[in-house]
Amino acid sequence: MIAKLFLTLAAALLAALLFTPESFTEVFRPLTHNNAPPIYLQTSLLRLTLSHLALVGIAVTASTLVAVAGGVLVTRPAGREFLPLARTITSVGQTFPPVAVLALAVPAMGFGAGPTLVALFLYGLLPVFENTLTALSTLPPSVLEAARGMGLTRRQRLWQVELPLALPVILAGVRLTAVISLATATIGSTVAAKTLGEVIIAGLLSANPAFVVQGGLITGLLAILIYEAFQRLESWSAHRAGLIRPQ
Repeated sequence: MIAKLFLTLAAALLAALLFTPESFTEVFRPLTHNNAPPIYLQTSLLRLTLSHLALVGIAVTASTLVAVAGGVLVTRPAGREFLPLARTITSVGQTFPPVAVLALAVPAMGFGAGPTLVALFLYGLLPVFENTLTALSTLPPSVLEAARGMGLTRRQRLWQVELPLALPVILAGVRLTAVISLATATIGSTVAAKTLGEVIIAGLLSANPAFVVQGGLITGLLAILIYEAFQRLESWSAHRAGLIRPQ
Protein backbone atom coordinates (compact mmCIF):
# COMPACT_ATOMS: atom_id res chain seq x y z
CA MET A 1 0.00 0.00 0.00
CA ILE A 2 2.79 2.40 0.95
CA ALA A 3 4.72 1.48 -2.20
CA LYS A 4 1.68 2.16 -4.40
CA LEU A 5 1.14 5.51 -2.69
CA PHE A 6 4.79 6.44 -3.22
CA LEU A 7 4.63 5.53 -6.91
CA THR A 8 1.43 7.50 -7.35
CA LEU A 9 3.03 10.55 -5.75
CA ALA A 10 6.15 10.12 -7.90
CA ALA A 11 4.05 9.96 -11.07
CA ALA A 12 2.01 12.99 -10.02
CA LEU A 13 5.14 15.01 -9.21
CA LEU A 14 6.71 14.08 -12.53
CA ALA A 15 3.60 15.08 -14.46
CA ALA A 16 3.44 18.41 -12.63
CA LEU A 17 7.12 19.14 -13.33
CA LEU A 18 6.70 18.39 -17.02
CA PHE A 19 3.35 20.03 -17.73
CA THR A 20 3.32 22.96 -15.26
CA PRO A 21 6.94 23.66 -14.29
CA GLU A 22 6.10 27.30 -13.49
CA SER A 23 4.08 26.12 -10.49
CA PHE A 24 7.37 25.12 -8.82
CA THR A 25 8.90 28.59 -9.10
CA GLU A 26 8.77 29.29 -5.37
CA VAL A 27 10.04 25.81 -4.56
CA PHE A 28 13.24 26.24 -6.57
CA ARG A 29 13.77 29.98 -5.97
CA PRO A 30 15.76 29.45 -2.72
CA LEU A 31 18.34 27.51 -4.78
CA THR A 32 19.05 30.49 -7.05
CA HIS A 33 21.38 33.46 -6.64
CA ASN A 34 21.43 37.00 -8.03
CA ASN A 35 17.88 36.81 -9.40
CA ALA A 36 18.69 33.84 -11.64
CA PRO A 37 15.63 32.12 -13.13
CA PRO A 38 14.43 29.27 -10.90
CA ILE A 39 12.81 27.27 -13.72
CA TYR A 40 14.55 26.12 -16.89
CA LEU A 41 12.50 27.53 -19.77
CA GLN A 42 14.99 27.68 -22.64
CA THR A 43 13.59 24.37 -23.92
CA SER A 44 10.39 22.66 -22.83
CA LEU A 45 11.09 20.14 -20.06
CA LEU A 46 8.43 17.88 -21.57
CA ARG A 47 10.11 17.98 -24.98
CA LEU A 48 13.52 17.24 -23.48
CA THR A 49 12.07 14.35 -21.49
CA LEU A 50 10.39 12.81 -24.53
CA SER A 51 13.62 13.16 -26.53
CA HIS A 52 15.56 11.63 -23.64
CA LEU A 53 13.17 8.67 -23.40
CA ALA A 54 13.24 8.16 -27.17
CA LEU A 55 17.04 7.89 -27.18
CA VAL A 56 16.99 5.47 -24.26
CA GLY A 57 14.18 3.42 -25.79
CA ILE A 58 15.96 3.03 -29.13
CA ALA A 59 19.28 2.13 -27.49
CA VAL A 60 17.76 -0.35 -25.02
CA THR A 61 15.73 -2.03 -27.76
CA ALA A 62 18.81 -2.44 -29.94
CA SER A 63 20.92 -3.69 -27.00
CA THR A 64 18.22 -6.17 -26.04
CA LEU A 65 17.81 -7.60 -29.52
CA VAL A 66 21.54 -8.05 -30.04
CA ALA A 67 22.24 -9.36 -26.53
CA VAL A 68 19.36 -11.85 -26.53
CA ALA A 69 20.33 -13.08 -29.99
CA GLY A 70 23.90 -13.50 -28.76
CA GLY A 71 22.74 -15.33 -25.64
CA VAL A 72 20.64 -17.71 -27.70
CA LEU A 73 23.52 -18.32 -30.12
CA VAL A 74 26.10 -19.25 -27.48
CA THR A 75 23.69 -21.60 -25.69
CA ARG A 76 23.13 -23.66 -28.86
CA PRO A 77 25.51 -26.58 -29.50
CA ALA A 78 26.83 -24.97 -32.68
CA GLY A 79 27.59 -21.65 -31.00
CA ARG A 80 29.10 -22.58 -27.64
CA GLU A 81 32.63 -22.05 -28.90
CA PHE A 82 31.79 -18.35 -29.40
CA LEU A 83 30.93 -17.78 -25.71
CA PRO A 84 34.33 -16.30 -24.71
CA LEU A 85 34.26 -13.95 -27.71
CA ALA A 86 30.67 -12.89 -27.01
CA ARG A 87 31.48 -12.19 -23.35
CA THR A 88 34.48 -10.10 -24.36
CA ILE A 89 32.48 -8.04 -26.84
CA THR A 90 29.58 -7.39 -24.46
CA SER A 91 31.98 -6.48 -21.65
CA VAL A 92 33.63 -3.75 -23.73
CA GLY A 93 30.67 -1.42 -23.28
CA GLN A 94 30.87 -1.65 -19.50
CA THR A 95 34.64 -1.27 -19.28
CA PHE A 96 34.92 1.53 -21.86
CA PRO A 97 33.58 4.80 -20.37
CA PRO A 98 30.60 6.29 -22.27
CA VAL A 99 32.39 9.64 -22.37
CA ALA A 100 35.25 7.99 -24.24
CA VAL A 101 32.78 6.40 -26.67
CA LEU A 102 31.30 9.84 -27.32
CA ALA A 103 34.73 11.33 -27.92
CA LEU A 104 35.56 8.62 -30.46
CA ALA A 105 32.14 8.63 -32.14
CA VAL A 106 31.78 12.38 -32.67
CA PRO A 107 34.52 12.68 -35.34
CA ALA A 108 32.90 9.86 -37.32
CA MET A 109 29.22 10.64 -36.73
CA GLY A 110 29.16 14.33 -35.88
CA PHE A 111 27.31 15.98 -33.03
CA GLY A 112 23.78 14.98 -32.06
CA ALA A 113 21.97 11.80 -31.07
CA GLY A 114 24.17 9.36 -33.02
CA PRO A 115 27.17 9.18 -30.66
CA THR A 116 24.85 8.98 -27.65
CA LEU A 117 22.97 6.03 -29.16
CA VAL A 118 26.26 4.20 -29.79
CA ALA A 119 27.42 4.77 -26.20
CA LEU A 120 24.10 3.65 -24.71
CA PHE A 121 23.92 0.62 -27.01
CA LEU A 122 27.37 -0.61 -25.99
CA TYR A 123 26.76 0.14 -22.32
CA GLY A 124 23.52 -1.84 -22.31
CA LEU A 125 24.70 -5.10 -23.84
CA LEU A 126 26.28 -6.85 -20.85
CA PRO A 127 23.35 -7.01 -18.36
CA VAL A 128 20.94 -8.40 -20.95
CA PHE A 129 23.48 -10.83 -22.40
CA GLU A 130 24.50 -12.25 -19.02
CA ASN A 131 20.90 -12.61 -17.86
CA THR A 132 19.93 -14.30 -21.12
CA LEU A 133 22.89 -16.66 -20.80
CA THR A 134 22.06 -17.48 -17.18
CA ALA A 135 18.36 -17.99 -17.87
CA LEU A 136 18.84 -20.28 -20.87
CA SER A 137 21.65 -22.24 -19.22
CA THR A 138 19.73 -23.04 -16.03
CA LEU A 139 16.40 -24.24 -17.42
CA PRO A 140 15.10 -27.42 -15.73
CA PRO A 141 16.38 -30.44 -17.71
CA SER A 142 13.10 -32.25 -17.06
CA VAL A 143 11.15 -29.53 -18.87
CA LEU A 144 13.49 -29.61 -21.86
CA GLU A 145 13.30 -33.40 -21.98
CA ALA A 146 9.50 -33.25 -21.87
CA ALA A 147 9.55 -30.81 -24.80
CA ARG A 148 11.72 -33.20 -26.77
CA GLY A 149 9.39 -36.06 -25.89
CA MET A 150 6.47 -34.08 -27.31
CA GLY A 151 8.25 -34.00 -30.65
CA LEU A 152 8.98 -30.27 -30.71
CA THR A 153 11.73 -29.16 -33.05
CA ARG A 154 14.69 -27.14 -31.78
CA ARG A 155 13.10 -23.92 -33.02
CA GLN A 156 9.77 -24.78 -31.41
CA ARG A 157 11.48 -25.62 -28.11
CA LEU A 158 13.27 -22.27 -28.19
CA TRP A 159 10.20 -20.13 -28.91
CA GLN A 160 7.55 -22.11 -27.04
CA VAL A 161 9.48 -23.38 -24.02
CA GLU A 162 12.93 -21.90 -23.44
CA LEU A 163 12.36 -18.19 -24.10
CA PRO A 164 9.03 -18.00 -22.20
CA LEU A 165 10.66 -19.63 -19.16
CA ALA A 166 13.73 -17.42 -19.45
CA LEU A 167 11.77 -14.20 -20.03
CA PRO A 168 11.53 -13.04 -16.38
CA VAL A 169 15.31 -13.23 -15.93
CA ILE A 170 15.92 -11.59 -19.32
CA LEU A 171 13.56 -8.76 -18.38
CA ALA A 172 15.53 -8.24 -15.17
CA GLY A 173 18.58 -7.59 -17.34
CA VAL A 174 16.60 -5.23 -19.57
CA ARG A 175 15.41 -3.39 -16.44
CA LEU A 176 18.98 -2.86 -15.31
CA THR A 177 20.01 -1.72 -18.78
CA ALA A 178 17.08 0.70 -19.01
CA VAL A 179 17.79 2.35 -15.65
CA ILE A 180 21.53 2.62 -16.34
CA SER A 181 20.89 4.03 -19.81
CA LEU A 182 18.39 6.54 -18.47
CA ALA A 183 21.02 8.05 -16.20
CA THR A 184 23.89 7.71 -18.68
CA ALA A 185 21.93 9.43 -21.46
CA THR A 186 22.30 12.77 -19.68
CA ILE A 187 25.92 12.99 -20.87
CA GLY A 188 24.59 13.04 -24.43
CA SER A 189 23.94 16.75 -24.08
CA THR A 190 27.70 17.32 -24.08
CA VAL A 191 27.61 16.40 -27.79
CA ALA A 192 24.39 18.31 -28.57
CA ALA A 193 21.93 15.45 -28.08
CA LYS A 194 18.56 16.59 -26.74
CA THR A 195 18.41 15.04 -23.28
CA LEU A 196 17.72 16.11 -19.72
CA GLY A 197 21.44 16.61 -19.39
CA GLU A 198 20.88 19.95 -21.12
CA VAL A 199 19.16 21.23 -17.98
CA ILE A 200 21.89 19.91 -15.69
CA ILE A 201 24.70 21.31 -17.84
CA ALA A 202 22.96 24.70 -18.05
CA GLY A 203 22.80 24.73 -14.26
CA LEU A 204 26.47 23.88 -13.91
CA LEU A 205 27.57 26.50 -16.45
CA SER A 206 25.46 29.24 -14.88
CA ALA A 207 26.09 28.16 -11.27
CA ASN A 208 22.34 27.68 -10.86
CA PRO A 209 21.62 24.68 -8.59
CA ALA A 210 17.88 24.97 -9.35
CA PHE A 211 18.45 23.74 -12.91
CA VAL A 212 20.69 20.90 -11.74
CA VAL A 213 18.06 19.74 -9.25
CA GLN A 214 15.30 19.90 -11.88
CA GLY A 215 17.21 17.76 -14.37
CA GLY A 216 18.29 15.30 -11.71
CA LEU A 217 14.83 15.09 -10.15
CA ILE A 218 13.06 14.36 -13.42
CA THR A 219 15.66 11.73 -14.33
CA GLY A 220 15.35 10.13 -10.90
CA LEU A 221 11.55 10.01 -11.02
CA LEU A 222 11.66 8.45 -14.48
CA ALA A 223 14.13 5.82 -13.23
CA ILE A 224 11.86 4.89 -10.31
CA LEU A 225 8.78 4.54 -12.50
CA ILE A 226 10.57 2.58 -15.23
CA TYR A 227 12.15 0.29 -12.64
CA GLU A 228 8.75 -0.46 -11.14
CA ALA A 229 7.15 -0.98 -14.56
CA PHE A 230 9.75 -3.60 -15.46
CA GLN A 231 9.35 -5.33 -12.10
CA ARG A 232 5.64 -5.70 -12.75
CA LEU A 233 6.34 -6.96 -16.25
CA GLU A 234 8.74 -9.54 -14.81
CA SER A 235 6.10 -10.72 -12.33
CA TRP A 236 3.50 -10.97 -15.10
CA SER A 237 5.83 -13.00 -17.31
CA ALA A 238 6.71 -15.30 -14.40
CA HIS A 239 3.01 -15.91 -13.67
CA ARG A 240 2.32 -16.51 -17.35
CA ALA A 241 5.14 -19.04 -17.57
CA GLY A 242 3.87 -20.82 -14.46
CA LEU A 243 6.99 -19.99 -12.45
CA ILE A 244 4.92 -18.25 -9.77
CA ARG A 245 1.56 -19.47 -8.65
CA PRO A 246 -1.18 -16.81 -8.49
CA GLN A 247 -2.09 -15.90 -4.94
